[in-house]
Amino acid sequence: MTENAQQQPSAPSTELPTQYAPADVEGPLYERWVDKGYFAADAKSDKPAYTIVIPPPNVTGSLHLGHAFQHTLMDALTRRKRMQGYESLWLPGMDHAGIATQNKVEQQLAEEGKSRHDLGREEFVDRVWQWKEEYGGKILGQMRRLGDGVDWDRERFTMDEGLSKAVQTIFKKLYDDELIYRAERIINWCPRCLTAISDIEVEYQEDDGELVSIKYGEGEETLIVATTRAETMLGDTAVAVHPDDERYKHLVGKRIKLPLTDRRIPVVADTHVDPEFGTGAVKVTPAHDPNDFAIGQRHGLESITVMDERAVITAHGPFQGLDRFEARSAIVAALRSQGRIVAEKRPYVHSVGHCSRCKTTIEPRLSMQWWVKVGPLAKAAGDAVRDGRVKIHPEDMSKRYFDWVDNMHDWCISRQLWWGHRIPVWYGPDGEVVCVGPDEQPPSGEGWKQDTDVLDTWFSSGLWPFSTLGWPEQTEDLRKFYPTDVLLTGHDIIFFWVARMMMFGLYAMDGEVPFRTIALTGLVRDERGKKMSKSFGNVVDPLDWMDKYGSDAVRFTLARGANPGTDVPIGEDWVQASRNFANKIWNATRFALMNGATVEGPLPEPSKLSATDRWILSRLNKTVAQVDAFYEDFQFAKLSDALFHFAWDEVFDWYVELSKTTFQAGGEAAEVSQRVLGEVLDVTLKLLHPIVPFVTDTLWTTLTGGESVVVAEWPQDSGFRDAAAEREIETLQSVITEVRRFRADQGLQPGQRVPARLSLDGTALAPHEAAIRQLLRLQPEGDSFTATATLPVAGAEVALDLSGTIDVAAERKRLAKDLAAAEKEKAQATAKLGNEAFLAKAPDNVVEKIRTRLAKADEDITRIQSQLDRLPQQ
Repeated sequence: MTENAQQQPSAPSTELPTQYAPADVEGPLYERWVDKGYFAADAKSDKPAYTIVIPPPNVTGSLHLGHAFQHTLMDALTRRKRMQGYESLWLPGMDHAGIATQNKVEQQLAEEGKSRHDLGREEFVDRVWQWKEEYGGKILGQMRRLGDGVDWDRERFTMDEGLSKAVQTIFKKLYDDELIYRAERIINWCPRCLTAISDIEVEYQEDDGELVSIKYGEGEETLIVATTRAETMLGDTAVAVHPDDERYKHLVGKRIKLPLTDRRIPVVADTHVDPEFGTGAVKVTPAHDPNDFAIGQRHGLESITVMDERAVITAHGPFQGLDRFEARSAIVAALRSQGRIVAEKRPYVHSVGHCSRCKTTIEPRLSMQWWVKVGPLAKAAGDAVRDGRVKIHPEDMSKRYFDWVDNMHDWCISRQLWWGHRIPVWYGPDGEVVCVGPDEQPPSGEGWKQDTDVLDTWFSSGLWPFSTLGWPEQTEDLRKFYPTDVLLTGHDIIFFWVARMMMFGLYAMDGEVPFRTIALTGLVRDERGKKMSKSFGNVVDPLDWMDKYGSDAVRFTLARGANPGTDVPIGEDWVQASRNFANKIWNATRFALMNGATVEGPLPEPSKLSATDRWILSRLNKTVAQVDAFYEDFQFAKLSDALFHFAWDEVFDWYVELSKTTFQAGGEAAEVSQRVLGEVLDVTLKLLHPIVPFVTDTLWTTLTGGESVVVAEWPQDSGFRDAAAEREIETLQSVITEVRRFRADQGLQPGQRVPARLSLDGTALAPHEAAIRQLLRLQPEGDSFTATATLPVAGAEVALDLSGTIDVAAERKRLAKDLAAAEKEKAQATAKLGNEAFLAKAPDNVVEKIRTRLAKADEDITRIQSQLDRLPQQ
């Protein structure tokens, strides 16, 4: 009674091994899926397209839990859409990871006693390609382990020929449209990687530093400035004060002596200065600070560079040749000796930028670089979300997106590396500058040289949604699969990647968005919610868990924690619980097959179904509808939880157990329930498949004889509901649950049989007497039956004879002791809550805890008294 179309099945099997062994199943099954072409998308298909491009992992990387998390969700989306009849393309690939990959190869060369300069640029790049072929792409094999249903025939690499052409094409287009330019500006410079990096590749952390207050000038023309980077004073070209600051108006326009130098520098008035902060005077070093550079531009100040690319002092004098940190100490010492130090604070904790790759302290540096003029591009990216062409999910994440695109600075795209897309600009002997497109010949002749820099890695990955489909050529793939449907990625790279894909996609594709929905996830953390870090010792290799518990268990654990935009805590205990769930699915399906569960033939009409059958089919259809709604809203945690409780609680723990008496009795009723159980398992396995693909495909093909659940049709809600059956079974469940609770309270073993008299006449429970007796281990009353406890439940009455099954005196003594403890707890809590002096002083959370203790004590007293009342009288 679901709309559940079947493939043409072969004969279903009733044979399953006694235990599920993921290691024996997963590898061969995945290769079968790939060999069968299940994940290959057909651009010529007349099916509607559904496209996701994978956020390209670094070629240097290996699978971590963050990858496993997002890949599980993307795989679930595309598997479901494939089953729904879409031409689903999940496109894989890797990023060339400019800095990281170059560092890997340079480390390799260092072990050989060489540097890249020993090889030269061309030979070094060849060496990187060799490294990539030998060591790169480890993550692709790990993606197979996880079960990623990607189209391997369409695998791309950001440095492959097609994507390189796309990079050169868009660079040329942006250059011709005057959206790319070259200028000398302050950039973030890494003295270790020896390259510029973008603002969003700088990681800020609180460092212990020093704050030194220095006296500039002499006599009445004196100002006090404070700095954490004393070494930069060698490049100071002004002191700035606020134009309305009365303390310094007499000095504005004058020139004062710069300590340790022979230079005099002007005092300028600038509104950037906060007169309430510190002394209200700031030193201005235009070549080594972005704010100072802006002040310098406004006032026509000279920019003096005092450090080289390795952050070594180049300014002539006693500090030349010192590392920046060595120079800092030496300069402070020299100022101290001259009496110029007014105050020193150590440690001074402040925010310091570090290179996200090597963790070196970033040095702001004036440098000639290439830039993207982001203004019109960022506006278009913001408009596409504002007007609804692109939806961000969850919606409250939109603010973070707008905060970025609405306030974006021009983007520095040049990097001082050898590995990457080399900037397609040539310089002539007479100052000519020529940008060359992919189908153009670069200028030749004496004196022409290509720019030595390469493009920021994020420049090429910003083209990923359309370059991977063949752009700039108008390919079948581009026409069929663009725009893509969903970009699923972490909220932490809205700035790195999402905004840039939006800018480039809208620009290159004439206003067409690169994706219709941006689904943002949280970050994976440890079970205590702490960030995973090697330094914390809490990093987990998902492959270890896959080896131990199976890929399905890892996937289900990750999906069950995936609330939109919220970080995901995960611990090994949760993976073990998911492994138990996979085993439960296996064992229940094995039991069903052994008891004749089948998908053959149509479902019987409702009139031929028992209340139990109608109940489970009603719940099944509700679950189908619920799961579909959660998928559309990217509520992976909720859909996983709904499937877990439906499968484990309702199907395996209730329906299967309630059906056992029917199977044992045989006859037509058993045949009906066998068909219903087959239907329920068929649909349940399909619903679970996108999250736990391996165990479900193995079980589904055994159950149905079908080719593979990967290409089976997704079930639909038929609309069948039976509220009366649901109420009846809920009543039955309440009776069984209440009696089980009473048995447990009396200390009875689960399998211990007890004589009972059931008074069910005139209730909806009468047809279920056999099931009630079987599930509760209740044997018929004999001639000597004496009701020692009677439980009125849901209009029925269950009388039990516990004589001889428990030591009543000992049980009464135990319960009396528990009751006394509960009453004592209540008295203490009541006394505290009645003490006005205590309530006046105690924090709210303490008072709330005591109220909670009181409520718990009341509950315990009621429960224990009820147990005492039910005990047989001696």
